[in-house]
Order: sequence, then structure tokens, then C-alpha cells
Amino acid sequence: MTQPDADATPDAMPASATAWAERADVAARSVTHLFGQRLFFLPGTHIAATARPSGRIENLRRPWHYWWQAHYLDCLVDAGFRELGRAGRPPEKFDGASRPSAGQLASRLVTGIRLRNFLTFVNHYYDDMAWLALSTLRLEGLAEESRRPSPRRQERIRKSLTLQFDSASTDDLGGGTFWSTKRDFKNTPATAPVALYYARTGNTAKAQALLDWLDARLFDPARGLYLDGIRVRNTGETVLEDAIYTYNQGPVLGALLELGGTANLERAATVVRAVATHLTLPEAAAANPANPMVLRCDGTGDGGLFTGILTGYLALAANDQRLPREVRTAAAGLVTGTAGALWSGRRPIAAGEPLARHGRAGDPIFSFEPRRPAGGTYPRGAAVELSTQLQAWMALEAAASASANVRQSGNVRQSGK
Repeated sequence: MTQPDADATPDAMPASATAWAERADVAARSVTHLFGQRLFFLPGTHIAATARPSGRIENLRRPWHYWWQAHYLDCLVDAGFRELGRAGRPPEKFDGASRPSAGQLASRLVTGIRLRNFLTFVNHYYDDMAWLALSTLRLEGLAEESRRPSPRRQERIRKSLTLQFDSASTDDLGGGTFWSTKRDFKNTPATAPVALYYARTGNTAKAQALLDWLDARLFDPARGLYLDGIRVRNTGETVLEDAIYTYNQGPVLGALLELGGTANLERAATVVRAVATHLTLPEAAAANPANPMVLRCDGTGDGGLFTGILTGYLALAANDQRLPREVRTAAAGLVTGTAGALWSGRRPIAAGEPLARHGRAGDPIFSFEPRRPAGGTYPRGAAVELSTQLQAWMALEAAASASANVRQSGNVRQSGK
């Protein structure tokens, strides 16, 4: 496989769709090399370690991050679609002819998730399950294009998880979806991806009802963004959690675009404009006039995924011809500006550092903070979390999609229809 020159396009200059795709491949190789492993040494399985450096047993003792694995799966699907040939590139495995394809790793990952989750795809958090449902839908689209469908497995996953979403989407508080099986919190993180799942599986009425509830109860018209959720106390009193998170805006945007219609598209345009106004770093324009819009990031842990998730759905907006041109341009700028900042701040793994025991020397590590290079946020000897590296990979995939300016089945976070 021809290895792309990571610096073929100067960081200060706008990158082409091909250059962004090459950068996404670099991130894909880095993450799979550094974090990917078999589960319990079992053949036919794949799973991602949650942090490196670490041993296999040590990783099993750490908390189980189901939803990180779901987003890892989504990233592998992105790479898998690109392997089929996109943006004028011939079909080619992302990691070389002798290595497993992204689609093969994704299929093994689904097996690994089920085994690691005690032989089920069901867990206590409906948002976690929604992310996995969305990513497995896209994996099935990839399998169909690759002529390797697995309809029985997909049918089992869809049936199992749809039952969970139907149970969680109740009339309590007027609608919406519960966050967890404790059923004391209805919020955007669960309701939005479930709405998107319903939209992509043909249940448009349920999808629209969930969006209508979000608009009625959690949309902040002053800022044009969605608040976090409504919590129910033991006394029955409800409390509005009014925090605004980057990733919450993403699946709402995706559901609005998936359903379409005048009102939904107008709201989608409002969200993109609001993200550009309220969720960007004001100093980015002065630091880099070529890419003035850079999304804020939310640190490490679960927050290390937040902005990456948003970029994927902004890429859909950038490619949606139903939206006004200025909205599409803003969405594309947010994606490429953020991806460019993360790419510019990367550092290579050195041959002698502990990370090289897992990854490959020369593979990049990405910062979790666009304003600081990875040499500062992840110096040699520091532990690196999977979530933050997936975030950079997501952003680079989104930039490849947004800069290509095409709407196709392989688009980031698209259903594959």
C-alpha cells in the first residue's frame, strides 16, 4: 500500500478531499495499531483498549466503556467505505494488503462488544445502545456494498435494541427518551440518537415525536442549541439540567436532516449557525485566519468524544444541498477548521517510549485540546485515552467527507441508504 505523505499539504493551506482522506487513514492506522487487540486472545474478535500503555489484563479491570466501542465501530465503518474507493481513489485496504480490512475489524468488533458485554448488546444506558444501533446500521450498509451482508445478525441486533428504545421512549414528562434504566432522567443524549435511529429504520412518526419533544422541552431559543435534559427527583419534582454540550447538537442535527421537511431543515440551519456562534474558540480566528472556526473540545474521558461526534453530523450538513449555501459553508468550515487544528498539533510516537510497545513508532498521537499540541497534552510517558484519539479520527473523517462535497452512502454518520 502506498503510504501518504502526511505533510503533502501544508497545515496552513486548505487541504483537498484526497489529502483529508489520507490523513483519516493515518489516524485509522494509529488508533487500530495502538488500541486494537483481540478480546481474551479469542480469534475472530476485536476490541479497543481504553488507554495505553496498558496490558490486556489491566484493560479488563478498567471500567467498560460500551459507547466508546460503538464510536470506534463507526470510525471503522468510515474507513471501510473509503476502502471501497472514494474521491477518485481506487479500492485499497487502509492498513495494507496483508492486514485485515476496516470492515473485517468492524465485524470482529461487534463480536467483541457482545462477548465483553456478557453475551448481549443490552446495557443500562439507552444512549449507549443508540450509538451502537446507529453504527451497526452503517456497518450493514458497508457489508451490503462489499457484498458480505449478515442479515441475521443485524436483524437480531435491531430487534433487541429497538425493544429497548420502545421501552425507554414513554409519555412521562410529555415524551422523550430516558437516559438509563433508572428512568429518572430524560435527556438530549438519549432522545436525539434514538430519534435518528427511528428515522433511519423507517419509523418516522416516532422520530418526529421525539424531535418535537426536544424542541418543546430542551431547545434554548436564545442560543439556538439544545440543553442537556430533565431530571426527576424522588419527590417527583423535575429539574432542568441546562448545560449545553457539543455532542448533543450532533444527533439532533442528524435526525433533522434525515427527516427533512421545511421546519426540520430550518431548525437544522439554526443549529449550525448557533454552533458556529457559541461552541467555537474565539481565539482561533486570530491564530489561523485560513481556518478561523475551531470547535471547543471537552477534555478527556467521555468528554474526549464529544466534539468528534459533532463534526460527523456537521459534515452531513455541509453536504446537504437543501440547506442554504452559507450554512453549508459554515458547517464545512467548522469541520475542517477543527480537524486542521488537531492534525497540526499531532506528535509522532517515538521508538523508545512506552506507547511504542503497543503502537508503531512514527504513528501520530493527537491532542484533546485544539489550542495545545499533543506534545503538551500527551508528552512522552503519559497515558493516552482511546476517546481522545477517536475524536481526532472522527474529525478527520468528517473533514474528508465535508471537503468532498458529495452525498453518498459512505458519508460520515450517514445511514447508508
